[in-house]
Amino acid sequence: MSNDKAFGNLIYSYTRAQAIADGVLIDVTDEAKAHGFKIPVAITDHLFHGYVAFVPKELNSQGQSVTGRLHDLLTLAMIAARTSKGTDRAYFKIAFLMAPGRTETVQIIAHIGPGDIAEPVLTIMLPEDD
Repeated sequence: MSNDKAFGNLIYSYTRAQAIADGVLIDVTDEAKAHGFKIPVAITDHLFHGYVAFVPKELNSQGQSVTGRLHDLLTLAMIAARTSKGTDRAYFKIAFLMAPGRTETVQIIAHIGPGDIAEPVLTIMLPEDD
């Protein structure tokens, strides 16, 4: 038996490209390049909509924006990636301002793995998205 049939016939496949097209993953590759990433980068919709894009109107006057939150996330992801040699995962925490005077610190996973054509890609997610 060849290795490609070791587990039987493929029943279903959901590609990274499909996940991005469906909005399950948010492609932030262009923004990530500005932070030194050289591979495609996506973040889960749960992380993006729950924390990065979650900017209540009362926080706009406190310097909060989607661009700023994404910048902070990608900066910390790059630092974590650089200090996590020899592993496919980097773990770090980030604090998001959720309301005036109220921050929420969340654990983040940055996972490097194969993309749709076995190229290296990075996915940034919450632990429950793993």
